[in-house]
Amino acid sequence: MTTFQDLGVSAPILKALESEGYTKPTPIQMQALPIVHRGKDLIGLAQTGTGKTAAFALPILDRLHKDRKFPGEKSCRTLVLAPTRELAAQIGDSFRAYGKFLGLSTAVVFGGASMFKQKQALYRGVDVLVATPGRLLDHVSQRSVRLDKVEILVLDEADHMLDMGFIHDLRKIATILPRARQTLFFSATMPPAIEELAAQFLDNPEKIAVTPVSSTAERVQQAVVHVDQSKKQDLLHAMLADKGIKRALVFARTKHGADRVAKKLESAGFDADAIHGNKSQGQRIRALDAFKKGQTRILVATEVAARGIDVDDITHVINFDLPNVPEQYVHRIGRTARAGTDGIAISFCAPDERAYLRDIEKLTKQAVPVLETDMSLRAPKPDEKVVRPKGPTGRSAHPARKRAPKKHHASEAHGKAHAKQGHGPNRSRDEGDRRDRKGNAVWSNSGVPPKYRKQRKPTKV
Repeated sequence: MTTFQDLGVSAPILKALESEGYTKPTPIQMQALPIVHRGKDLIGLAQTGTGKTAAFALPILDRLHKDRKFPGEKSCRTLVLAPTRELAAQIGDSFRAYGKFLGLSTAVVFGGASMFKQKQALYRGVDVLVATPGRLLDHVSQRSVRLDKVEILVLDEADHMLDMGFIHDLRKIATILPRARQTLFFSATMPPAIEELAAQFLDNPEKIAVTPVSSTAERVQQAVVHVDQSKKQDLLHAMLADKGIKRALVFARTKHGADRVAKKLESAGFDADAIHGNKSQGQRIRALDAFKKGQTRILVATEVAARGIDVDDITHVINFDLPNVPEQYVHRIGRTARAGTDGIAISFCAPDERAYLRDIEKLTKQAVPVLETDMSLRAPKPDEKVVRPKGPTGRSAHPARKRAPKKHHASEAHGKAHAKQGHGPNRSRDEGDRRDRKGNAVWSNSGVPPKYRKQRKPTKV
């Protein structure tokens, strides 16, 4: 059996791994470490929970340790880009944990935090910089960081960066980075847009694929409940009343939906909190820490915010809203059954979400077992036609709304008032006389001089 020592990991890092409880490498680590050690560019296809953070962090730390040099003022030797604040913070913690006996410096920059403190951390230069693309470009524009000395670039969750609209930021960053560098590219899927992005960043890369996104975790027990949308909250309360659910992660599709679910859970007496993009960084950190420490039993999250949640003992994942992107389903249920434990994933499927369930089953190539409850609706037959939602947000489109009656312009109201005073409609110049508001002729095209013409007083010389 291959060990971390066989993969060329140095002694100080081995000591740190032992203190963290790491005993044997995962498949992606066994494949990635030799390639990164050789200095080759890499494309790694792996879903969450496969250990890909250590797959790129361990060889990077090893290289920085063996080739020590001053990074330079406002510079960094390694740049790691992540789509969300939570994931960036998690990667930074991993680098510090694996390299705690090496004496290397690590900084993490993302939006929602103090720019001044981040500038102070970057001023002397750092060995490893973990950043979100938007905040990194903010620092570049303010000249608080330089990217001309980057030796290693890592793009983590590249497909999610594309979903969040970071593609333009990534292209800007690519023009700033030096050409002579090693690039590591990690993504769960490889659609054409991601392939185009990889071609822009990578040079003759090697490719590895471990646990493709279409496969769900083997230890996760899956189930789906067909329920009316209006009954979902009651069903959630009934399920969470079971004390056997030690720690549950509930997924909602929207930020407002996550807040609404969490508030109703709290009013019903459950220990619950919400985490999403509209929360401040302090609120997100406090909610996540309370969930990790067991102070909060239920955490309601959106897909974006959940990318940085790495908690080993989540017993249940509940999809309050089914995702409209089937790959997200695999990411969501991968939050449970981590570190060799078992887990349960339950999805609530409203009638207008049945098309999403079909997409998920088509991707995973397996039918999700149906769970019957007191609030369940009739499960659709395999050959039953489902109606696909047409709304831009993935929800059912709103019925056609009646247009409001056209409002009259103010000039029309003025014309009606003018007519009530006994005046006729104004005529154009070609039609003849034009009159002022009092009905007096101002000028005439008819050749007949007006009865009244307002004269200007001559100016005094």
